[in-house]
Amino acid sequence: MSLVINETDLYFEKAVQLAQEFAKDAVERDKAGGTPIRQLNMLRESGLLNLLIPKQYGGEGQPWSAVLRIVREFAKVDASLAHLYGYHFIAAGSPHWHGSPKQKEYYYTESAKNNWFWGNSVNAMSRSLFGKRDGDRYILNGKRPFSSGAPGSDYLIISWEDDQTFELIYGAIPTNRQGVTVHEDWDGIGQKQTGSGTVSFEDVIVEKEEILDTNYHKHTAFSTISPSFSQSVLLNVFIGSALGAIEEASKYTTTTSRAWITSGVEKASEDPSILRQYGEFWVEVQGAVSLADRAWVQLDRAWEKEFDLTEEERGETAVLVAAANVLAGKVALDVTSRIFDVMGARSATTKYGFDRFWRNVRTHTLHNPAEYKLRNVGRWVLTKEYPTPGYYS
Repeated sequence: MSLVINETDLYFEKAVQLAQEFAKDAVERDKAGGTPIRQLNMLRESGLLNLLIPKQYGGEGQPWSAVLRIVREFAKVDASLAHLYGYHFIAAGSPHWHGSPKQKEYYYTESAKNNWFWGNSVNAMSRSLFGKRDGDRYILNGKRPFSSGAPGSDYLIISWEDDQTFELIYGAIPTNRQGVTVHEDWDGIGQKQTGSGTVSFEDVIVEKEEILDTNYHKHTAFSTISPSFSQSVLLNVFIGSALGAIEEASKYTTTTSRAWITSGVEKASEDPSILRQYGEFWVEVQGAVSLADRAWVQLDRAWEKEFDLTEEERGETAVLVAAANVLAGKVALDVTSRIFDVMGARSATTKYGFDRFWRNVRTHTLHNPAEYKLRNVGRWVLTKEYPTPGYYS
């Protein structure tokens, strides 16, 4: 696997600068919710939306690890933008692994040329959007919940059920297509600016060329790998959130926290109990980082092999990514909850917004439960049986 180190570092530097800008009003935006339009425009202007698109189509041709490194960096200050950035590539790349070579070329080229930001309205668990055949095209009516990234997007990856066969079908359409309404009705306790609410469709036309040709690569391992991409994005959101929580907490502990009256020390930063807990935080997170880094190396290999990927290689990737996701979620939930123990009572006031780290992690760890990923990993440990390809594995 070859990496263009200088280019990768340059892109990451841009991401660090963006994260510094995102941090300036992250607490206020978290409280307000809604769509981070200014920040999305900053992403467009940065050139980072084309990072994964192959160079022959006008993109930067970087590996998934470059994207995930940036997701992790953004999540240190704003998990919503980290989520939106990572999921943009899953939506933009869907014609790659779900469509025909012609569709892959068209959508990548147009996306790079026009600097599109992609959202999604897929949610295969919700049978709430149906399409009626009208010659070579479909007419859609219904809605999709959990449409992350839809508000403020240029293009949407969508899915619907055929109203006769109930077959799940994918397509890609502009967000401003007549009959598409993006509702800003997301009210989660966390990830408040991901726009993960509802998109409704009223007599929305999807033309033949916009319907992804899933039969083209139907029996390849690569066509089923998108769950590993989405789990990888989220596990790096978890890790970034934990790292950001530690960073914020350490600043507070050293500048604001008071030593407990019976601690026998003058400063909270000198309290042996607090020192031990920070040590625990760091050890936990570094374990998660190590496994996550192994997972993105495996993901890069899978991405590079593309349709030459074998079922065994796909399975190895799924197991490692699932394991990394479980550990990252567990560690992040622990760290983001326990930072208050090392900061003290005053840190629990709303003006600081420290609770956003836990709320963001808690919200995402519920959408793809660790229990079922652990069962897949456990089955592999005992029987060497890889997870069956599905929407979440």
